[in-house]
Amino acid sequence: MQKAIHGITVAHFFETYRDKLKLEVVTGQAGLHGLIREGSINRPSLALTGFFKYFANKRIQVLGAAEMTYLKTLSQRQQTGIFRGMVARHIPCLVLTRNYNATKPMLAVAAEMKLPILRTPMITMNFVNLATLCIDNEFAPSATEHATTLDIKGVGVMLRGTSGVGKSESALALIERGHSLVADDLTVIRLLDERELMATSRLLNRGWMECRGIGIINIAEMFGVKSLRLEKRIDLVVSLQEWTPEVVEERTGLEENYYEMLGIKVPHIELYVRPGRDMARLVEVAALTQALKKMGHDPAKDFNDRLISFMSQQTAGSAAPVKPLEREERPLGP
Repeated sequence: MQKAIHGITVAHFFETYRDKLKLEVVTGQAGLHGLIREGSINRPSLALTGFFKYFANKRIQVLGAAEMTYLKTLSQRQQTGIFRGMVARHIPCLVLTRNYNATKPMLAVAAEMKLPILRTPMITMNFVNLATLCIDNEFAPSATEHATTLDIKGVGVMLRGTSGVGKSESALALIERGHSLVADDLTVIRLLDERELMATSRLLNRGWMECRGIGIINIAEMFGVKSLRLEKRIDLVVSLQEWTPEVVEERTGLEENYYEMLGIKVPHIELYVRPGRDMARLVEVAALTQALKKMGHDPAKDFNDRLISFMSQQTAGSAAPVKPLEREERPLGP
């Protein structure tokens, strides 16, 4: 199930990232319900001159040293006109960096038109970079998967399969071996920077796991805090399936399969559950193999190349002309 984000409130942004971005509210608490409708940050340099044709009004507006210095060259009447023009285009809020004080016209317009003004001691460049990461995370496309996700030696592995196939049991065995749980049963996935999938769990069931026949268990209390991880990039998808006699299992690993989520293809393998198979160990080996592939070492391909080289040498050796044995000539006589 994919979820689209159409906007977040200024209040949500402020409460979520207040400590990280060192934010405080200067004025305009009544306008904190306003929506931030684009996942980016804007410095309204041209807008301060009265040019609004390409004004990114749906974004957080940041005023730094350059903008505040320019405002000092304008009269209070000019400033009032500029800020009214900006607010009339439904900007969500203003953020003043370097702990700048809001000008009187700015405060007057904010009070009149219910515009939130925030302030931070951070320098403008650092604030813009960090705030962009925060807002991008909020607006990232997201989806949920009925799957269990783990961090196995630095490799993010998502276990899929029908209910009761053994996802949680395999995950529990992997946690017992020292790996970390990211999410059990339901994984929340976000697409970051349009290039990587980040998995996490819902806050309500974070750190809890359901084991059939036992019930709900607390992973952190049983195995320690090192057994939990808040989020992890998904590097591999493993689908657990019930084995049947008709199943044709992969024997070489040369064939590459992928599982697509939010438009991103992730390496995918299928493991078949049958009595006597240590599924946790197989998942662990699959994760380590994927780690080797990311470092440029593909065991299946390496062995295939070695086999082809060996066969070529054998063929070349058998095709070479055989030199007939010559009789050793010895001199006659004593």
